[in-house]
Amino acid sequence: MAYVKMVTDSAADIPRALREELDIQVLPFPIAMGDKEYEDGYDFTPEEFYGMLLSAPQIPTHAQLNPYVFEQCFEQAYDNGYTHLIYTSINSKGSATHQNAVQAREEFYEEHPEARENFQITIIDSHNYTMTYGWAVVQGAKMAAVGTDPDKVVAYIQDWLDHVRVLFAPLDLRFAKKSGRVSAAAAFVGDALGLKPIMTFENGESKILSKVRGEKNIIPAILERCRKTRQAASPYMVIKADNAPMADALIQACEEEFGAPADLVYPIGGVIAINAGPNLIGVVYREQ
Repeated sequence: MAYVKMVTDSAADIPRALREELDIQVLPFPIAMGDKEYEDGYDFTPEEFYGMLLSAPQIPTHAQLNPYVFEQCFEQAYDNGYTHLIYTSINSKGSATHQNAVQAREEFYEEHPEARENFQITIIDSHNYTMTYGWAVVQGAKMAAVGTDPDKVVAYIQDWLDHVRVLFAPLDLRFAKKSGRVSAAAAFVGDALGLKPIMTFENGESKILSKVRGEKNIIPAILERCRKTRQAASPYMVIKADNAPMADALIQACEEEFGAPADLVYPIGGVIAINAGPNLIGVVYREQ
């Protein structure tokens, strides 16, 4: 019988209650803020981090997850009798974390050649960020909990990742420009004109889909794109951060547009806030 361990990293933004309920192991990215180091998703709530981020004299930095972190993760799962470990990673184009996991897997099997027969480690590149892959991990964990074949769990995750779309509007581009992680934002010049970008990720690269004038036009622009591309009746999530009025307006507008409440409303975590800024809203959904 398969005994599956679901693993991801903190950039997946899985809410703490969900990861604890479903026994999902979330590997925290280390965040350096001044002379202190924090574990993303463990040492603070998202809301606490927004205040820390906005008051910091310099934008904090975060490191990749190194091979040692994964070696420890694999060793522990193997020692605990798991037959399968499925790790879904942050976008490989934005972090070396995915490659470090692959390296650690090879080193693990070199040290434990006998494990190749009874402990399967699957590493999936999300090519994305936040709950675009966190949702797939959550659903995969639910499937594994009722005994679904691990190959089917992997197939579900990959299928979701092949069709997921995130639309987001960073209302303060200082963070995206300085971090360099959201590359399209760095090339965007519209502040003086009051323009706001509607952004996404395609094949791991950030992309500006449209530019709207003024914040009042952001939500209609997001919903227009959702209307054209969202798979009917499929799950959708609303991203919120440090702008409650905009988030509440988006939640209400989505419910009216789609005829159903969001499957999840969640706050972005530390890694995403550092790179995209805490003042943003967005929607995650499955495309047609």
